Amino acid sequence: MNRIEINVRQRVGNFVKAICAKDIDGVISLYAPDLVSFDLTAPLRHFGADGKRRAWQGVFAQLSGPFAYDVRDLNVTGGHIDMWLRWTACFRQIDGVWLVVHDHVSVPVDPVRGQAVLNLTP
Repeated sequence: MNRIEINVRQRVGNFVKAICAKDIDGVISLYAPDLVSFDLTAPLRHFGADGKRRAWQGVFAQLSGPFAYDVRDLNVTGGHIDMWLRWTACFRQIDGVWLVVHDHVSVPVDPVRGQAVLNLTP
């Protein structure tokens, strides 16, 4: 494992810990100020970390109970919700810190019905 991968894994590990603790400042510390983000709920696109902060605050407010976050598969679960989703993140080193500058969250979709399929697992 090279130094970049070690640093990014550490950043993601801290991100996971912050999610599990519902630590909004810790979660947002992963994102670059000029982040471009495509998310699951409206608004589907965010420009800047402030928009992503509001999105995460909404998630924390809606889901009670503990969070479990599986880094290997980027599996997010909470309480009675059992749903797989995908997270793709592009990191850039800014002032020596690896930050997410673009991310995309999605779920599988049934193209015939045009609806999200929330009961699939890998």
